[in-house]
Amino acid sequence: MQDCLFCRIVRGEIPAAKVYEDDELLAFKDIQPQRPVHVLVIPKKHVTSLAHATPEDIPVFGKMLVVANQIAADQGSPEGFRSIINTGRVGGQEVMHVHMHIVGGQEPVGPMLKR
Repeated sequence: MQDCLFCRIVRGEIPAAKVYEDDELLAFKDIQPQRPVHVLVIPKKHVTSLAHATPEDIPVFGKMLVVANQIAADQGSPEGFRSIINTGRVGGQEVMHVHMHIVGGQEPVGPMLKR
């Protein structure tokens, strides 16, 4: 998609603080970090949300989960992290391109949802 923010980052039109890249994935620091470690991992192929995923997307989404631990450790969260994929309006997705947040640091991230 020409005007998708993350597609523009993939194409190099918008700068990003990259922390990981291969042929299928790109990971970069969030510009408004919520934790000491806050990285976004995106597939280079545009997929709007998990609700739009197809069986052909299984390998790249699996790869996102596999590389998450190494990215978190490399960025300063070697003892664990939280991975979050918001989906659609109800799920709080703000950029309509699948992305996984990796959040962590040295202290626990706290409860997943407000109780």
